[in-house]
Amino acid sequence: MKEFQKSEVYLRFIKGLIDFGVALIMFTLLLPLFAVVTIALLFANRGKPFFFQRRPGKHGKIFKVVKFKTMNDQKDAAGNLLPDAVRLTPVGRFVRRTSLDEVPQLVNVLKGDMSIIGPRPLLEEYLPLYSPEQMRRHNVRPGITGWAQVNGRNTISWQQKFEYDVWYVDHACFPLDWKILMMTFRNVAKSEGISSDTSATMEKFKGN
Repeated sequence: MKEFQKSEVYLRFIKGLIDFGVALIMFTLLLPLFAVVTIALLFANRGKPFFFQRRPGKHGKIFKVVKFKTMNDQKDAAGNLLPDAVRLTPVGRFVRRTSLDEVPQLVNVLKGDMSIIGPRPLLEEYLPLYSPEQMRRHNVRPGITGWAQVNGRNTISWQQKFEYDVWYVDHACFPLDWKILMMTFRNVAKSEGISSDTSATMEKFKGN
């Protein structure tokens, strides 16, 4: 899309200010809903409403992402976690379908670990598996939503997802971020792209 040209000024000086302002306003407005979901998940997950995990941020710097916990910790007789589809609670399914599980990440945005818009922060264990081209997704701060999320989310392949991420890095600007934000609202309203074709969430990345 030729209408989107990367803006270094926007990335270096403007985007962070917008992120902080938007995150602060959204967190304040969503605070009552945040409290209700927290209480519901306290009961659904036996006292564990939040999920913390180490994720790579900009330039691969590790931080702890926080999300609402949508799956319980049920294990089989050998002590292994059951499949995602089994552990996904009814409350968790609703939270995922409405994308409310992403709301706590506004705290990560306020801390400066994340952006509102950017490539999603993936598992730390994926770092050695990326190609040099795919690693470029870490040239910007990860986001709550991004170009890959509004173009298929969990229904597209890993290769396509990384291509979208790198494309965003090469075209990041305010008009593109605005377009992604509007597309995100549309997709949330339609509950699109929540699960892959073969999993309740998304299959793990195993390398190229």
